[in-house]
Amino acid sequence: MPDYSDVLAQPARRRHVPEVAAETGLVVETADGDFCGAVVGVGRAVDAGEKRDTVTLEDRHGKRRVFAMLPAAFLLDGAIVTLVRPATAASKPGARAKTASGSYAVAGAPARVARASRIWVEGVHDAALVERIWGDDLRVEGVVVEPLDGIDDLVAAVRDFAPTAERRVGVLVDHLVPGSKESRIAALVRSPHVLINGHPYVDIWQAVKPTALGIERWPDVPRGTNWKDGICAALGVSAPREMWRRVLASVNSYADVEVPLLRSVEELIDFVTD
Repeated sequence: MPDYSDVLAQPARRRHVPEVAAETGLVVETADGDFCGAVVGVGRAVDAGEKRDTVTLEDRHGKRRVFAMLPAAFLLDGAIVTLVRPATAASKPGARAKTASGSYAVAGAPARVARASRIWVEGVHDAALVERIWGDDLRVEGVVVEPLDGIDDLVAAVRDFAPTAERRVGVLVDHLVPGSKESRIAALVRSPHVLINGHPYVDIWQAVKPTALGIERWPDVPRGTNWKDGICAALGVSAPREMWRRVLASVNSYADVEVPLLRSVEELIDFVTD
């Protein structure tokens, strides 16, 4: 077997190693021969304060592992290569640019006065993630996203807002599953001008795909333990603020979050702009 140690040990020679886009389905092997699999996703992780692109490989038994694209090296048909993120549609000649939500970008759109309708989310983390993915779309539509401090007072907030057909409210709720506290509160709101959508995740963090963060899955947190504190402890992160910084930094587009969140937010945007 060829000796690749010299290539890996001398960064100056990496420029001679061909770069290959990590397209879904591409089968590669790690340079040490330890793992072989097909590309099933790319993501981004923060290591020692530095963002690194990652690739998730799945072997023929269904086992998945996440690898940093650099400084790792891979074998493609026996030749050593460097994996890079696939080109986005916006970078291809003649292609229309798209927003992080996957919709076509509107170039040169004038500033628009905010609509009377609103989208409410539970907290600042939810608002930041929605902005990260749908910010461009919401500005074009003139929709304002407002964070609530939880939804315990949702009934009173809706009553004070006094929604109408021209002044609607869309509400994004975490952990909206049968039997939860959130579902009981949501059931108390009865208005044709309010749409409450949610996702099944305990917190908006969990709606981000683990592969985007460079982990295999979100850790299980024992009942009775604060979820965010438990996640930080399991992943060896000092504090929730630092963990949230990593979570948000890992999201570049709709492809980095789970489908239930995508569906809920898209429906809310349609509702308040109809």
